[in-house]
Amino acid sequence: MPFAKFVFKPGINKEGTNYSNENGWFDADKIRFRKGRPEKIGGWEKYSSNTFQGTCRKIHVYKDIEQSQYKILGTHKKLYALQGDVYNDITPIRSTTSAGDVTFAATNGSSTITATDTSHGAVTGDFVTFSDAVSLGGLITAAVLNQEYEIVSIPTANTFTFVAKDTSGTEVTANSSDSGNGGSSTVGTYQINIGLDVYVSSTGWGVDTWSAGTWGSSTALSLTNQLRLWTIDNFGDDTIAAPRGGPLYYWDESSGLGTRAVLASSRSGASNTPVAISQLLMSDVDRHVIALGCNPIGSSTIDPLLVRFSDSENAVDWTPTATNSAGGVRLSTGSLIVGGLQTRQEILIWTDVGVVSMRFVGQPFIFSFNEIATGMSLISPNAAATAGGVVYFMDDGAFYQYAGSVQKLPCTVLDYIFSDFNKGQAYKVFAAPNPKYNEIIWFYPSANSTEIDRYVTYNYLESIWSIGTTNDGFVRTAWNPAYSLDYPIAASKNDSSGLNYLYNQEFGCLADGNGFTAFIESSDFDLDPAGENFMYMSKLIPDLEFRKSSDTGNTVDFIIKGRDYPLQDLSTLSTTSVTSSSTFTNIRGRSRQSAIRVSNSSGNFGWRLGDIRLELKQDGKR
Repeated sequence: MPFAKFVFKPGINKEGTNYSNENGWFDADKIRFRKGRPEKIGGWEKYSSNTFQGTCRKIHVYKDIEQSQYKILGTHKKLYALQGDVYNDITPIRSTTSAGDVTFAATNGSSTITATDTSHGAVTGDFVTFSDAVSLGGLITAAVLNQEYEIVSIPTANTFTFVAKDTSGTEVTANSSDSGNGGSSTVGTYQINIGLDVYVSSTGWGVDTWSAGTWGSSTALSLTNQLRLWTIDNFGDDTIAAPRGGPLYYWDESSGLGTRAVLASSRSGASNTPVAISQLLMSDVDRHVIALGCNPIGSSTIDPLLVRFSDSENAVDWTPTATNSAGGVRLSTGSLIVGGLQTRQEILIWTDVGVVSMRFVGQPFIFSFNEIATGMSLISPNAAATAGGVVYFMDDGAFYQYAGSVQKLPCTVLDYIFSDFNKGQAYKVFAAPNPKYNEIIWFYPSANSTEIDRYVTYNYLESIWSIGTTNDGFVRTAWNPAYSLDYPIAASKNDSSGLNYLYNQEFGCLADGNGFTAFIESSDFDLDPAGENFMYMSKLIPDLEFRKSSDTGNTVDFIIKGRDYPLQDLSTLSTTSVTSSSTFTNIRGRSRQSAIRVSNSSGNFGWRLGDIRLELKQDGKR
């Protein structure tokens, strides 16, 4: 019987039917294309064994003038400065009580402590640190009380509860002797309110508190009722950061890792610093801090189309004068700014109706603003990334690139993505540059998921698309290419242990020490142009490169599937395991249409697929 060589077109194509995409690839997971050939992606390993609290949706990496490297993480609960493998909590402080303002009440046999603090302003999940408290008289000692706690519930505006623990984190139960109130010197230090881990609509009737605004009017969500998205940059050696909808914060690196970020408005020389910002940027060349969608001077309410910028070389002076370069411009089209991105020579700003170029031009105008495209937007504030001087971005239904002009990217998986997409959680989408492999990866939530559970990859040098899932511990909520590091780093959410870690990506061939499933499956093929004859398959000659391992026992499975008609389900006809020493393998299969699936789920090795040859013959029409 003759052999037939199968040379499949590179990339995943789901724009047509499986049968109409003959000689192409139809499905994959954890597979990239390099020089047109499919291969297993790299693995990942924990950056450190330490964990962080909350879902991280922003990672910023930079080095100070002494080449000390910092990784700044913004989660929906905390703001961290990571140096080495230690997560230093730099979350700003919202308020600190006077001595004696906080009192405690315990119940015999319960670990739940009720704290009383008039008009505390906390929300469930907030963090508070107590100091100078004394023992309640029994097991709830001063050492138990005087530490950081996460608030469990808010019974009233003047009370909240937390679960008592010792200094090792073990829960402590009160006894009958715990009848005190903590003394008259207790101080409560409250961190800024946490944000949400789930997106809700930002406006609408019934939003916010009862009777807020006029009858029938839409009302903006408060900061604590928004998906917590941080924007973070460095101002020289220091860090500037803002939660979406919140104020500008400043962390002075010289003050040490034991200090916290503070309101920029509290810094010396501060003037009219924004108190409500949708997104924050640093204009690198001219050293202006840019606030997109922020409050005008004299107001605390966001103008969603207002762009303001600080004085050059001054992150805290935002008052325009004749002797500085601070200022602001309100964009003329659209209804809100979705996001912005610093590129080589300009800042791109996406409104809900188009893209605006913001360029530094100097005095007297400081910046120019030019609309460069309409009819598209940005699906989330973090859905754009740069690579090789080109900007790639995702909007609500398509992908684009910008290299002087905006062009739509042909996409062979477009319908697959947007027909199964949770638009209610679209703001969780983020773009992840992977420069070593010339890729932009977009992580997104499918229709039945409230969290990221899929990704799509674009190889911008070869114009090839691939797809995948976050199975096997690949849930990622933030990414940084970390050009100064050996590997990109990414944040996980609720690993198998329920904890959150940073990971080195493209590290080895395992998923943090375990195997992971990588597969690619072809579209259906048949024997003759009319597709009327059955084919009988009896032998397979694999073309497979085993990589990053000398173990000759590594195996990759070749699965032959078949069906007689396009609307039937594919069934497995033959499965064979291939090693690095395999020459050919006997198979047995008969069908009118067939597909090949190449898969591997274990072993510390990579693999790359070449051309496949099958021995087959015509086997009748019925």
